Amino acid sequence: MRKGTLIVIAGLGVALALPAAAHHGWSSYDAGNVVVVESPVLSSSYENPHGEVQVEGKGKRWTVVLAPPSRMERRGLPREDIAVGKVVRVEGYPSRVHDGEMRAERIIVNGRTIELR
Repeated sequence: MRKGTLIVIAGLGVALALPAAAHHGWSSYDAGNVVVVESPVLSSSYENPHGEVQVEGKGKRWTVVLAPPSRMERRGLPREDIAVGKVVRVEGYPSRVHDGEMRAERIIVNGRTIELR
């Protein structure tokens, strides 16, 4: 193989590995401890590898890790349902590593429950 081809292949390998390295594993969340927070959305992100909202409850601000946008769309949670100011109820597991972060199992918005996992 030519040197240029090897460089391109190596670059592609690195590019494909970065999202996987950036994504945190679910084992860092305490599945034995369910946290429920109902709050207006303070900030919202509907981007890969997963969406996020920030809410306040239980005496702190929570960063809530949601599902990937494609899964949220398929399950009936469009971007506008988690817009800033919308009241949501999230049920999930707190992070063992990052205080104030939780992984959402479900979100209730507009009277609908959307299972995220």
